[in-house]
Amino acid sequence: MSAVMEIDLGGATIALDGETNAIVDAVLAALRANGGHIVEGAPTRAADILLVSCPLRPGTKAGDPRSLYADARKAAVAMTERGGRIVFLISAVAGTPMRRHPRFSMENASILAGMRALAMEFGPKILVNAVGFGMVEGVAIVAGDKAMLSHTPVGRAGSVEEAVAAVLFFCDPLNSYTTGQMLGVDGGWAAGYGRNF
Repeated sequence: MSAVMEIDLGGATIALDGETNAIVDAVLAALRANGGHIVEGAPTRAADILLVSCPLRPGTKAGDPRSLYADARKAAVAMTERGGRIVFLISAVAGTPMRRHPRFSMENASILAGMRALAMEFGPKILVNAVGFGMVEGVAIVAGDKAMLSHTPVGRAGSVEEAVAAVLFFCDPLNSYTTGQMLGVDGGWAAGYGRNF
C-alpha cells in the first residue's frame, strides 16, 4: 500500500466477524502495521476492535441483520468495562438505496440501523460506526456496482487504499468523539450526482 494512514493502536486486539475480501485483507494488514494484534479464531468478544464485514457487492446476500446485530451486541457487552470499537464494513446503499438492487439495499439499511442502535446503547465506552463503500476496485471489483461510476462526481472507482484509510479513521484512538456514523467512501455517489436510478 502506498501512503498508508498511520495510527498508534498500542497492541489493541482486533477480531473479524464476517467474510474477507480485498478491503478486509488490506485493513487487517494496516491494523497490524499500526500496532494491532489480530485474534484469529477467538471469540469476537476478546477484541478491543471488532470489524463486522458484510458483502459489499450488490447481487450478494448481505446476511441476516438480526444475526449480525446479535454478534456485535455480544462483543459490545464484553467490551463494556474496558471500552472498544466496532466498525461495520457495509455497502453505501445502506444510506442511499439503489433501485437496481432493492433487497441488497434493504439488508444494508437494516445493518446500518442496527449499528446506530448499538452506538446509542453502548456509548460512551464503545464507539460503533460504519464505512459505506461505493465502487471500489482492486484487481477486480471489490465493492459496488459499475452503474455507480456514471453517477460519481469524482469520475472514478475508489482504491482499496482509500477504503482502508476510512476504516483506520474509526479505529484511531485519537478519534474519541465519533459514533453512530456511516462514512461514505463512494466518490460522492450518495450525493445524487446525475442520478436517474
